[in-house]
Amino acid sequence: MSEICGNPALEADALMPRRRKFDKTKACIKCKVAQGNIVIRHAVYCKACFFPHITFKFRRSLEPFVNPKPQGPRRTALKPAGNLLVGFSGGLGSTILLDLIHRCYVASNDPSNPTDGGRDHPRNEKVWRKITVCYIEISDAFPGMEDRRAEVEDAVRRYDGLDFVSLRIQDAFDPEWWTRTGGRPGFSVLNADLTSEELHVAAADLALPPLQALHSHLASLPTATAVPSTLQTLIRLLLLHTAASTGSSHLVLGTSLTSLAVSLISGVAQGMGFNVREELQEEWTPDEGPGDGTENDRNGDDDARVRSRGSVRVIRPLRDIGMKECAAWAWWTGLKLVVQAKQQSPSSKQAIGALTKDFIMGLEHDYPSTVSTIVRTCGKVAPKGDVIGKCAMCERPVPRGIQDWKSRISIRSRSKPDPDTDAPQEDHLSHPDVSSPDASLTPYLCYACHTTLTSKSSRATPTLYPLQSKPSATVLPIWAGSRLFDDDVFAKKLKMDEKEMKNSVADFLLDD
Repeated sequence: MSEICGNPALEADALMPRRRKFDKTKACIKCKVAQGNIVIRHAVYCKACFFPHITFKFRRSLEPFVNPKPQGPRRTALKPAGNLLVGFSGGLGSTILLDLIHRCYVASNDPSNPTDGGRDHPRNEKVWRKITVCYIEISDAFPGMEDRRAEVEDAVRRYDGLDFVSLRIQDAFDPEWWTRTGGRPGFSVLNADLTSEELHVAAADLALPPLQALHSHLASLPTATAVPSTLQTLIRLLLLHTAASTGSSHLVLGTSLTSLAVSLISGVAQGMGFNVREELQEEWTPDEGPGDGTENDRNGDDDARVRSRGSVRVIRPLRDIGMKECAAWAWWTGLKLVVQAKQQSPSSKQAIGALTKDFIMGLEHDYPSTVSTIVRTCGKVAPKGDVIGKCAMCERPVPRGIQDWKSRISIRSRSKPDPDTDAPQEDHLSHPDVSSPDASLTPYLCYACHTTLTSKSSRATPTLYPLQSKPSATVLPIWAGSRLFDDDVFAKKLKMDEKEMKNSVADFLLDD
């Protein structure tokens, strides 16, 4: 009994032996000679072998998807259909991504640094004619957050051969930005009523400034999870439309293996299970702009390319590289990160994304191989059901029968018992009134976006802007009005007058 319940401090045999951080030896698993400097999922690598190992995994996740038709291990020359847009936030993942892009596809093609085969060898040709780095500033969404645009621009300017584009998060509500990117004409400003799950939509009498519209949209969101989820959607759509306007066929994001696992798990928890594949890799096709879509537009100048925009392939080249490897790369190469201030939302710690991140980070520390298993398993998930279109908010596929399914599994409200009788009454579900004469946004949303706008919290959600009252209606992003403009049933219910219709297409009319 004393051997089992004794004092571990006095009995050395009672202590459980510490688990080894590496499998067999401290020698590098690649060269078998040098002593290891880093342990990656129980495998030991020296510093000299670490850099080509990370570069190989980066190129393996990117290059098979560069050509219009994805290829297997055996590939031909890399010939993308357009330019490249790099989504940059200044964080760890995007900083490593930018450094790898410059090393592999810009610095290696410098004529002053000839490699094997000479500078005229086909392998030294540029893959992308133009590489643009896009940064979206979100400080205007949170009171007191510092603007980091100048620091980000300085970080990007250290690399030659790259163009830089800076946007603000409120551009998602700016008609002028929408016109510059070649977006289609649509309803100028739409407000959705959040008091009903049908989300009745009406045209606003007065267009708010973009910053005020952003604050109104975020302030109207019902839960703590809805704020970061909405910001991610706005950033993603801003990047996609910018990629289309710059003639880019590829958009690369610095999402590491750890961040991807967090995004997948939190997305499924918020109802994005149907779009798991789009979270891993996405083929996004913008709606045709006001151009004629002819071959002259496609082969013409930048203005013609804005009018006729091709599809954009979203790739995450760091999907096999964990956060630990990214940190080691930044430390050994001396990269400086733009320290991003945390989102100042009063209840951001209680959001599903924040809770999922804490769980995944702890899981990676204790069981590093489990995080990669999450990503590989989600990559095998195939959603069922027919796709009926794209969501008006996030522009991702929408399955058939969302509202019918939701009405069967959800209790929207309970009828009050009759005070005149003591007998208990059955609960009744309240279904959306599809015969309502008002225009409804609900049929044009995916499950996740509809839940983001209509879900209720049992706890009181602190307001993001204390001096602003919580509105009962929310302003929709500019691309939502463009998508709904083409629906005849929706347009008839909205009943735009002649003046508003003329104002919505004023930027595309020729002068008399």
